[in-house]
Amino acid sequence: MHFLDQAKIFVRSGAGGPGAVSFRREKFIEYGGPDGGNGGKGGDIIFEAVPGLNTLIDFRYTQHFRAPRGHGGSGSNRTGGGGDDLVIKVPIGTQVLSEDKEEVLLDFTRAGQREVFLRGGDGGRGNASYKTSTNRAPRQHGEGWPNAEAWVWLRLKLLADAGLVGLPNAGKSTFINQVTNAQAKVGEYAFTTTRPQLGVVRHKGREFVLADIPGLIEGAAEGAGIGDRFLGHIERCRVLLHLVDAQDEDVAESFRVVRDELAAYGAGLDDKPVVVALNKIDTLDDELIAALSAELEEASGAEVIPLSGASGVGVDWALDRLFEAIGPEATVVADDDEDADEVEWSPV
Repeated sequence: MHFLDQAKIFVRSGAGGPGAVSFRREKFIEYGGPDGGNGGKGGDIIFEAVPGLNTLIDFRYTQHFRAPRGHGGSGSNRTGGGGDDLVIKVPIGTQVLSEDKEEVLLDFTRAGQREVFLRGGDGGRGNASYKTSTNRAPRQHGEGWPNAEAWVWLRLKLLADAGLVGLPNAGKSTFINQVTNAQAKVGEYAFTTTRPQLGVVRHKGREFVLADIPGLIEGAAEGAGIGDRFLGHIERCRVLLHLVDAQDEDVAESFRVVRDELAAYGAGLDDKPVVVALNKIDTLDDELIAALSAELEEASGAEVIPLSGASGVGVDWALDRLFEAIGPEATVVADDDEDADEVEWSPV
C-alpha cells in the first residue's frame, strides 16, 4: 500500500426527480382530476471519517463520485423514490479544500464525524399540487431541482500528540523505533524516511501518538530535498521533539536550520513547545557531550536532553518531558494492556 496524503476528486450530488402529470380515471368516480405525485429528492454527497484508513491512495484510482438522482413521481399521488446518499469514507485527519486550495471546507478530526458536503436537489412538483379553483386540470409539473457539483482537494494531516523534527540522519527513525513498534526504515544515507510514520508511545501507564516526518534541509521551504510538504502532518501536534545529531560539525547551526524552515513554513510550527535533544551520544565521552549540550542550549535557549535512540540512554527523560508538554490529554492505559504499543499507521 502506498502513502498518499493529497488527492483531487470530483463530486456531484443527485438532481431531484420530475413531478408527474396524471389524472384519475376510476370507475364510479364521477369527477376525476389531477393526481400526479412529486418527484423524489436526489442523493447527497456525504463525507465520513472512519478509523482504519491511513492514506488517500484509493482516491488516485477513483476520482469521480456521483450520487444518483431522484425518481420521478407517478399517478395516484405517489411520490418518486429518493436517490441514495453517496458516503465517501476518508481517514481521520482529512481536510476537504476548495479547488484552489485557498479555503478549508471541511475538517475531520474524530472517528465517526459525518458531514453533508453537497445536498441533492429537491423533487419537482406533480400536477396535483398545481390544482386551484380556477385551474381544475393543470398539466404543468416541476422538473426537479438541479444537482450541485465541485472539484475539491482532499488533504490528510496526521493526528499526533508529538512530532519528530530534525535534519536528515538525525536519528528520528531510530528513536521512533526505540519507543514504539513503528518499524521505520533506518539507513546510512540522507532521506531514508520518505513518508510520515506514526507510532504509539506507552510510558509509565500513559500513551500518546508520535509522528516522524522526512528530514528537513536548508531551503526546504523553497522545495530543496523532499521540501516541506510533510510539515502539515505535525501542524496538529501539541509539542515537537527536535533531534540534533551529535556527530554534526556545528550542532547549533543544525538546530537553526530546522527552526528557520519551520518558521518559513508558518502555521504556527515555530511557536509550538519544543523539547531539544542531542542524539547519538553513545559514541562520545562525557566531556564532549557536556560541551555540545552547552553549545546547543545557547542556540536554543532551552534545556538539552542528551540521549541515544540506539541504546536507549536518555530516552525516558525525553518521554517524561513530552508527557509534561502534552499534559492531561495523554491517554491513561492499564499496565497489563499488551496492545498499547500497536501502531495504527500501516507500513507502506
